[in-house]
Amino acid sequence: MFLNCPRCFYVDRRLGVGQPPGYPFNLNSAVDALLKKEFDIHRAGSTAHPLMKAYGLNLVPFQHEMMDEWRENFKGVQFLHKSTNFIVTGAVDDLWVDKKGLIHIVDYKATSKTSEVNLDADWQIGYKRQMEVYQWLMRQKGFEVSDTGYFVYCNGQTDRKAFDGKLEFDIKIIPYVGDDFWVEKEIIKAHKCLISNKIPKSGESCDYCSYVSAVKNYHK
Repeated sequence: MFLNCPRCFYVDRRLGVGQPPGYPFNLNSAVDALLKKEFDIHRAGSTAHPLMKAYGLNLVPFQHEMMDEWRENFKGVQFLHKSTNFIVTGAVDDLWVDKKGLIHIVDYKATSKTSEVNLDADWQIGYKRQMEVYQWLMRQKGFEVSDTGYFVYCNGQTDRKAFDGKLEFDIKIIPYVGDDFWVEKEIIKAHKCLISNKIPKSGESCDYCSYVSAVKNYHK
């Protein structure tokens, strides 16, 4: 949130007034749950998923006693940033590992569109930042993490002749080379924001702040 709008971040964390919640993406959550079950089968057997083989990736799902917690929302991978006393968390979807023990962060995404899925849209910078935070967190936990992560992108198809009680997906693995250089800087900025007694300016593209400003101007 802080990356998008310092004002909303301040009001949420310092004043305790959160943004109105969005609707839950239940279909996306169902896709995530099924993918995790599918990859867990190969995790248990230390085998490569057919998708990995199809994309020529010499990787297998990573086995660790903390995997279930690392993937659980509101728990996830946790790290205490001592200089700010912030507990930074992030729930990863999956971790893959190569023969040398190098970990690759994996994030599942689900959509339904007629065009080819990619990471080219401006708003998808959020996906990339999410990946980089996960990379940073796992490095803070002492793991060797590759700059290259993977998005398992599931695209629901609407060109089938009939629904027949099932939704079919085309699945694509998209590699992304991340750079987590910015993460700690933003943590420190967030801390400075919260200890300040001055409410910061809103983000340039914050829909919530734009809405509130428009309402105030309307009632003047």
